Amino acid sequence: MTELVAPPPLSRGILAGYFTLAGLYTLSAALIWGVNTLFLLDAGLSFFEVFVANAAFSAGMVLFEVPTGVVADTLGRRASFLLSVAVLAATTLLYVGLAELDAGVVAFAIVSVGIGLGYTFYSGAMEAWLVDALDATGYRGLLDRVFARGQQVTGAAMLVGTVGGGLLGQIDLSLPYLVRTVLLVAVFGVAYLVMHDLGFEPRRVTAATLPGEITRNARAGVEFGWRQRNLRLLILASAVQVGFFTWAFYASQPYLLSLLESDAIWISGLVAAGIALSMIAGNQLVTVASRFCGRRTTLLLAAAAVQATAAVLIGLAGSFWVALAALLIVTASIGVTSPVRSAYLHQVAPSEQRATIVSFDSMVTSAGGIGGQVGLGALGEARSVASAFVVGGVATAAALPLLGRLRSLGGAADSIVGERAGAESACAASGLPAVSVVDTHQLEEPELAAAASPV
Repeated sequence: MTELVAPPPLSRGILAGYFTLAGLYTLSAALIWGVNTLFLLDAGLSFFEVFVANAAFSAGMVLFEVPTGVVADTLGRRASFLLSVAVLAATTLLYVGLAELDAGVVAFAIVSVGIGLGYTFYSGAMEAWLVDALDATGYRGLLDRVFARGQQVTGAAMLVGTVGGGLLGQIDLSLPYLVRTVLLVAVFGVAYLVMHDLGFEPRRVTAATLPGEITRNARAGVEFGWRQRNLRLLILASAVQVGFFTWAFYASQPYLLSLLESDAIWISGLVAAGIALSMIAGNQLVTVASRFCGRRTTLLLAAAAVQATAAVLIGLAGSFWVALAALLIVTASIGVTSPVRSAYLHQVAPSEQRATIVSFDSMVTSAGGIGGQVGLGALGEARSVASAFVVGGVATAAALPLLGRLRSLGGAADSIVGERAGAESACAASGLPAVSVVDTHQLEEPELAAAASPV
């Protein structure tokens, strides 16, 4: 029978550290999210050029995901996180300088690549640190709930950050960027004190061995990620969805203001805050659903269908309120999808390649973001932003057959056993399934073959 047990004391410390760092990191980052498009437009970029700069950010993530994964898997997750914070602080200041100089799209694109570099140091490292440390401290609980709670924390931080960024932007669009830099310096100090690698042994990498490490990690990403059918389908579905949503989040800022016939920047901050609340609601839905026996792909399919439908509605709506409601439905579906797919991925990824696989996943989905932002940005400028929302929503529906195929593969990673699913339940798995605990050991060859074939 599956039982819920209180986390061990050391695990509680790890969870507290994870939630604190994730919240502070998101708070600082979110200060510019609600006003970024308006800031770039005010800096002299056209609508299409804004998304060229944003696509350069995604390109930076594609370029650097694997190399920075080497940092997390060798020098350590803590070192990678600290580098992320430092790079983001520096590139955020550069954005302000470029705006003052009217530097143009090429300069913004170059710095955006640097911002992408900063995020790649974070993307695989933070989750890998959490999962390994929880395993080392004896935690036995559902990863879905940990990730859902973490995203509730970051959602609350995003709520505060976006509202604050909107209010600061109403005074001066550069202020959110300056305050963000100050907060990132504070995050660096907190992380230096509380974040330590547990369950993972850092190792030295010299300049001579670095190319070999990058090659080895790239092969690991392909071997343990792309060549496993279930992970390949999961990653491709995410690439489709992220390709649309990365564009939609930033395109919605001028689009909603145009529907409202207003230029009040604080409204964009409130809309971004509403997005944060809707994602928290989606996270909470995962927490409730995980208490009952079921399958992760059920949640993924339902959320994908809702997202595609609501995305089309954003473009068809001629009303600010209808378009806003549809946008919040889209983001709520993202709130459901994110923790569920993270838990699925971590159930399959072996510990030694965990950060690399997460980075590989982020690399592929970022590639989807490049296509989505350039393509939909060009369509939005040539035709209309509304038509780009319709086309993007239709394209997002391509995730449905991919997730349908993933569901047909089945496997332990697709199963959720909740607190109400006992041994006598017809829905319960026999014994204690791997999905109900944090399983971070390195898979042996027979296990890898089993994971890659019937799952």
